[in-house]
Amino acid sequence: MIKWKKMAFAGFAAACAVAVMAWMAPLQAEEAAPAPAEATIEQRVGDLEQYFQNLGVGGSGDTTWASKIAGVPGPGHNAFLMVSAALVLFMTLPGLALFYGGLVRSKNVLSVAAQCFGIAGMVTILWAICGYTLVFGEGGSPFIGTMKHLFLDGVGGAPDTNYCYWVSESVFSMFQLMFAIITPALIVGAIAERMKFSAIMLFVALWMFVVYFPLAHMVWGVDGLMNGVWNGGAAIKSIDFAGGTVVHMSSGWSALVLCLILGPRMGYGKEPMPPHSMVLCSIGTGMLWVGWYGFNAGSALAADGLAAQAFTTTTIAAATGSFVWALMEAFTRGKASILGFCSGAVAGLVVITPAAGFVSVKSSLIIGILAGVVPFFACTVLKKALKYDDALDTFGVHAVGGTLGALVTGFFASGSVNANLTEMNAYAKDNGLAAIVANGTLWVEQLKAIGITLVLSIVATVVIAYIVKAVVGLRPNPEVESEGLDIGEHGEEGYLYGK
Repeated sequence: MIKWKKMAFAGFAAACAVAVMAWMAPLQAEEAAPAPAEATIEQRVGDLEQYFQNLGVGGSGDTTWASKIAGVPGPGHNAFLMVSAALVLFMTLPGLALFYGGLVRSKNVLSVAAQCFGIAGMVTILWAICGYTLVFGEGGSPFIGTMKHLFLDGVGGAPDTNYCYWVSESVFSMFQLMFAIITPALIVGAIAERMKFSAIMLFVALWMFVVYFPLAHMVWGVDGLMNGVWNGGAAIKSIDFAGGTVVHMSSGWSALVLCLILGPRMGYGKEPMPPHSMVLCSIGTGMLWVGWYGFNAGSALAADGLAAQAFTTTTIAAATGSFVWALMEAFTRGKASILGFCSGAVAGLVVITPAAGFVSVKSSLIIGILAGVVPFFACTVLKKALKYDDALDTFGVHAVGGTLGALVTGFFASGSVNANLTEMNAYAKDNGLAAIVANGTLWVEQLKAIGITLVLSIVATVVIAYIVKAVVGLRPNPEVESEGLDIGEHGEEGYLYGK
């Protein structure tokens, strides 16, 4: 009996030893893996050189070292994107509020400002809760992100190197928030002076989930369906530097559909409805132009040469578009108006947006000329022929201009301007764009992205608009619309004449 007990004890001890060894094996394997060597002076200098080139640090492949600055935000790039984010918000508040506010009648000027502020507040809340993660939460599907950053969980001072090596993810998330704010705010221009505030807020809330979040993920998410730059396995290898499809096409085409469903303003085509203050409009345009540098140059996500190129092409296209639009007015009407200069500047900014960091200066000049001609005809000839009441020409400038910009990007994008279009891009990822650019078929990929954006924006807007109409109604009653939305919807007046 004692012998059997000894044998049992020995067997139990052996089993325990095997179990412990099995449990320790992974730990031993981990411990056995050599840690990166302490960086030498030369390697630390190399890290700094990588910082200036907006590249990763710590080596790659078989040559790695323990970088002192890996996972640390770069102060210069971080500051650049914070300023860029502020500039993009400046585009909406006060830029767009003044631009649109000056173009409506005086009885509706505050309603435009209220809609811009309301959208800014609501979209920020949605973004913080789940919008950011639905767009940039990687590891999901090609159509929508994951919930890994719900309530911005895990979004802090360290960079997310899927998108940028040197910018805090918290700063990146705020920069992208400003795009999410201005996009639905652009829709306001088409339905100005005739849609209930509650209806606009409900429409935008639904539209963000059905249109903006999925589309932004498809175009900019690291595993998005149409992200030709960062997703080597993207089904559609399109490119969009700063939002031709995501921002301008989606808002512009949705704006057209919504204004058609809503119907024209009371008295449209029968009584004059001129802008009440071209002074406010021109000031707002200047603010949009200045803010657009954050929009386009900031989309380089670093204070580098690519940002400088986007800054340059944005300036040239905007100035050219403004001049050419006014020139078209002079030829067709005999006078160049301030409204023409303003409309042309915005059109130039819209059309260059998807191309800003991909094209040369020469191409930006051509893009500026196209921006001054094509949207001009859309806002004059096409609008007059089809008789739709796009109050502030959101469709003619943003939908037509954004579609034009997305298409011409496919013709003018150059690997000599942006290394991400070459065989091995700046982040050492073979994304397959080199062959497409070389054989001149990038425009085909752009057409595919345009088609998906059109279908999603149009179909979703129809469905959402009728849901909102059934729930809260779309238009205020005729008395409120006649009196003005400032008093009827907000209980305030923009101007107290003689009071």
